[in-house]
Amino acid sequence: MKLILAIVQDKDSNRLSDALSEENFKSTKLSSSGGFLKEGNTTLMIGCDDDNVDRALEIIKDNCSYREQMVAPISPMGGNADSYIPKPVKVEVGGATVFVLPVDAFHQF
Repeated sequence: MKLILAIVQDKDSNRLSDALSEENFKSTKLSSSGGFLKEGNTTLMIGCDDDNVDRALEIIKDNCSYREQMVAPISPMGGNADSYIPKPVKVEVGGATVFVLPVDAFHQF
């Protein structure tokens, strides 16, 4: 048995949860934050048998896409922020960070 931890952007979380449910994967959603833009993320905990890991990873890959987003850079430290006019830059966001962990024991009470 394996535990899959998938950290995805909030924009992808509902679509991914629905796709996992359609394939009878059980998951638990946790709100999380962090990463480059310090935006909200969702961490999905998915428990599955060893032979279903590849299918779960395929579903995650199909539903969590990279996209470009415009962000304003942070003003330089120690500089005069009044004269600093940030030019938005394009960054790549999205996708998924996935960890697959072995499960020594599973109990349901």
